[in-house]
Amino acid sequence: MQLTSVRVITGDVARLVDFYEQATGLGARWLAAEFAELVGPSCTLAIGGVQTMALFGAGAAVPGSNRSAVLEFLVEDVDREYDRLARLAVAPEFVQEPTTMPWGNRSLLFRDPDGNLVNFFTPLTAEARARFAR
Repeated sequence: MQLTSVRVITGDVARLVDFYEQATGLGARWLAAEFAELVGPSCTLAIGGVQTMALFGAGAAVPGSNRSAVLEFLVEDVDREYDRLARLAVAPEFVQEPTTMPWGNRSLLFRDPDGNLVNFFTPLTAEARARFAR
């Protein structure tokens, strides 16, 4: 089994795609008016409109209601990313400034425009770096 993508459902696909393009530096691949993908080296972030969920059943996903999942991105330098994100035209809501965690990662936690939690992190310790070696 291979995790290939994570999909976020939103009421405003263009706004969320624009945010993630700016936040990640990845360009979106639009597959339909209400569906785009940002393809990274290890996983794809898919962003779909509410209409795309109709085939799965009404109410299967409710935009802006996530309070448990965190989208995580491995970055080269969390502190540099924090400075860059703070200067975006639509800066994210920062939940936690760069902090070194007990498991060896330096993490930055923020919310996207729909309120989804996003973690940019950089492994600092040898053990943490080993978990992400490829």
